[in-house]
Amino acid sequence: MRVLVADDEAPLAELVARGLRRQGMAVDTVFRGDDAEELLTVTPYDVVILDRDLPGMHGDDVARRVHELGTPTRILMLTAAITLTDRVTGLELGADDYMTKPFEFPELVARVRALGRRASPAIPPILERRGIHLDTGRRIATSDGMPLDLTAKELGVLEALLSAGGRVVSAEELLERVWDANIDPFTAAVRVTMSKLRAKLRATGRADDVITTHPGHGYSL
Repeated sequence: MRVLVADDEAPLAELVARGLRRQGMAVDTVFRGDDAEELLTVTPYDVVILDRDLPGMHGDDVARRVHELGTPTRILMLTAAITLTDRVTGLELGADDYMTKPFEFPELVARVRALGRRASPAIPPILERRGIHLDTGRRIATSDGMPLDLTAKELGVLEALLSAGGRVVSAEELLERVWDANIDPFTAAVRVTMSKLRAKLRATGRADDVITTHPGHGYSL
């Protein structure tokens, strides 16, 4: 899942981003509304966590821009405003969900995941192919019933391959979906992560290599 956190409280934004990354999400952060609008124009985010009171461009205007673009990005408004009128206004602007500060992080994760399932195409809660089973909510993976001890990035790559349903997934698409905007596009991160994922799948006793490399094109499962 690709998430944008837009909040002018930089420590809070980075704290939320770190927590979501530990949940296997690719997360970018911005602290101004105009920067959020720019990224949302060029990047296919699944969810944007949007503070209403942003400098540069108000969060309300960012929400309007998301709907003008016609993207499937879901909006979770996060704000200190707690009145009923504030919540109603936020939802009327096109927000898909609304949370007030302070908040409990597990609830934020649950709401982001719920919104991600409403993105297009939706990610099913359970992914399964060729004996590999992934519970996308609990982040638990097994291979032929044997548990897989995977890092957040390995889980993200596995989720991308499983959700592709056999389609070839390019390294560029994996970088876009599993890593964030700070990743070097020429990095070996995908190749290294794929090698470690393959090794962990083999360690469960699999006789076959379920991940196929398509030179110059990508990977499939």
